[in-house]
Amino acid sequence: MTERPPYVLAPALRGVDAVVFDTDGVITDSARVHAAAWKTAFDDHLATHPPADPAQRRPFDARDDYLRYVDGRSRLDGAAAFLAARGLDPAPEAVGAVAEHKERLFTERLRAHGIDAYPGTVRLVRALRRASTPLAAASASRHARELLTRAGVLDLFDALVDGGEAARLGLAGKPHPDLFLEAARRLAVPAGRCAVVEDALAGVEAGRRGGFALVVGVNRTGGPDTAAALLRHGADIVVPDLAELLEPDENEKEEESED
Repeated sequence: MTERPPYVLAPALRGVDAVVFDTDGVITDSARVHAAAWKTAFDDHLATHPPADPAQRRPFDARDDYLRYVDGRSRLDGAAAFLAARGLDPAPEAVGAVAEHKERLFTERLRAHGIDAYPGTVRLVRALRRASTPLAAASASRHARELLTRAGVLDLFDALVDGGEAARLGLAGKPHPDLFLEAARRLAVPAGRCAVVEDALAGVEAGRRGGFALVVGVNRTGGPDTAAALLRHGADIVVPDLAELLEPDENEKEEESED
């Protein structure tokens, strides 16, 4: 007899026909590696190009500045947003130099140390697959396929739209919903019947702008301020871990109690 899965989907996910997952910080524990690479790149740039206002010379904050300016965005958009916020000219040359520095650092750290998928996310994805729910991964990063492959979860998804595909198709970056809409299109499910799962402020805003049926915010920091910000930017619900979207199977519990 086939073993009954011990968990089922929470009610919030039972009304959607497909799910689109962001990659960094949602599927893979790579947001911290991105944040560390950005910190080194931005701090080096601030040291060699100090802002006129001394108050703007403080180092890049790998949590708050990362979430506010670069998380979920393309490298160029993220670099431009942070430089402008510090009163520096976001000229293409400066933006490109910082973005390329970050890219080198990230690639070195990724290939030296590898990457893992979040266990709670994998549990949820497997439960969705048992329910025959189409799944896509989406990311502004050109490294998404490599990240998912290294984490051993690429084959769990029916479609992937990464930064390379976004550039090829001319998709606008988050908070525009283009990336997620393309992922839903590849699953052949309208956005109004799909859920989006995101940890970035720009990402939950993109899900809301795209008219997705459900926008799930993931708050890895555990901080109430981050949860509130995700809700303000468009999340319908916020969870600290995606395993929160699973519930014990009541039928399984009944069977266990009868033994």
